[in-house]
Amino acid sequence: MKWKVQCYLAAILVFNSGALHADHSTSLDRLTYVTEEYPPYNYTFDNELTGIAVDLLLRASEISGDVIPLSGISVLPWSEGYRAALVGDDTVVFSTTRTKLREHLFQWVGPISKTRIVVLAHRESGISINSVQDLMNHSIGVIRDDVGEQLLLELGVPRESMQERSGAQALARSLKKKRIDLWAYEENVARWWFDKSGYNQKDFEVVYLLKESELYYAFNKNIDLVLINKLQRALNIIKENVDQNGLTEYQTIINKYR
Repeated sequence: MKWKVQCYLAAILVFNSGALHADHSTSLDRLTYVTEEYPPYNYTFDNELTGIAVDLLLRASEISGDVIPLSGISVLPWSEGYRAALVGDDTVVFSTTRTKLREHLFQWVGPISKTRIVVLAHRESGISINSVQDLMNHSIGVIRDDVGEQLLLELGVPRESMQERSGAQALARSLKKKRIDLWAYEENVARWWFDKSGYNQKDFEVVYLLKESELYYAFNKNIDLVLINKLQRALNIIKENVDQNGLTEYQTIINKYR
């Protein structure tokens, strides 16, 4: 155990030493970070940004020596943040599901967590989905540029079958009131919004699995690889550092939001 702690401290010293000699162009705190309301990974609580991905990012920046202030992270609607990271040379968007479509659009640091993108229905509807063709027979709620929408399009589901909403809470409400038949979204986040809206989770069920993947920090393609590697190494340290209870720092952060 003592050896692990010494290795961890040595790693921090290496990071901090490097940071002292690095110019600002290779400093993580110079980048623009954008996120959305996507609990439990990133969301606003009591007017303060929090969540698994937020805690991991801030802690990793401390380890790297490039401390990112909480005020340095902006909360935007997903489509705005996603597009900002596509075109902004210094922009990072999270938490982003890593998919084949997105693979070459960004540089990636992670993973933050495993994720399941599913299609949900109101249990009273009796809807059963056994194929992509079945999906086409229903109205499906999506958020523009969200992974749910992108996966449906990849499967060949026409855009006419989709109904866009501004955010997850609006989609949860639409499904509850049966204004849409289905909702394509991340399972954990969808269930958080059901709770937040005062709905009984048992009223909704997963009827189709779109993808099992992982969440990442998505960096604009033009960001220096030095910064990508710096954050990745720091994140790796968080996942490897074991405390006196036998838990990694990563597990402790995850447990905080269970």
